[in-house]
Amino acid sequence: MDAVVFDMDGVLVDSERTWDEVRRAVTAEHGGTWAEDTTRAMMGMSTPEWAQYLVTARGVRLDPDRVAELVIAGMIRRYDEGPPVLPGAVEAVLAVARRHPVAIASSSPPALIEAVLHATGLSEVVGVALSSEQTGAGKPAPDVYLAAAKALGVDPTGCAAVEDSTNGLRSALNAGMTVYAVPNPHFPPDPAVLAQVHAVLSDIGDLPAALGT
Repeated sequence: MDAVVFDMDGVLVDSERTWDEVRRAVTAEHGGTWAEDTTRAMMGMSTPEWAQYLVTARGVRLDPDRVAELVIAGMIRRYDEGPPVLPGAVEAVLAVARRHPVAIASSSPPALIEAVLHATGLSEVVGVALSSEQTGAGKPAPDVYLAAAKALGVDPTGCAAVEDSTNGLRSALNAGMTVYAVPNPHFPPDPAVLAQVHAVLSDIGDLPAALGT
């Protein structure tokens, strides 16, 4: 294994529900409606993509840039109290980083990625941290994973990817990486997609052993 690339939301931080709460609030406050499939539809989208989706599909009466601004500001306020780091996540990244170069390939905006890395101290070991809004299309497109591999100087097929959601898993698979799934219990991934991954882990703490580190 040449490198390990981690998703952030749902893998390192238990933030999917926080995203959900903040985006629901902005939607309700500005004339939009929330449907049963809204959360799943946005999983993996980059910031411009989900902001546009809330305007065009859910009827939020703001321009997409303002939607993104309000949601990200809400997330930063929530993170000011300390990001909801998942138990064992920091230890798992540190253990993996002792043996392999590591990167973050996230759908979160750069400001939130930076906040998590700073709060956890992982900025010292994470060599590359990229948002999909910096690299092209959001997940399930492979863009952010391919960009992370390129920035690390390794071939994508030599990388392991760690993901939790359907679109995230598809993104890493589409990049040709060896995918380890840590399914999100609140938003379980599609079983058909889960069947395509290399290994399914019940906990992020199991990753170092699964990688043989």
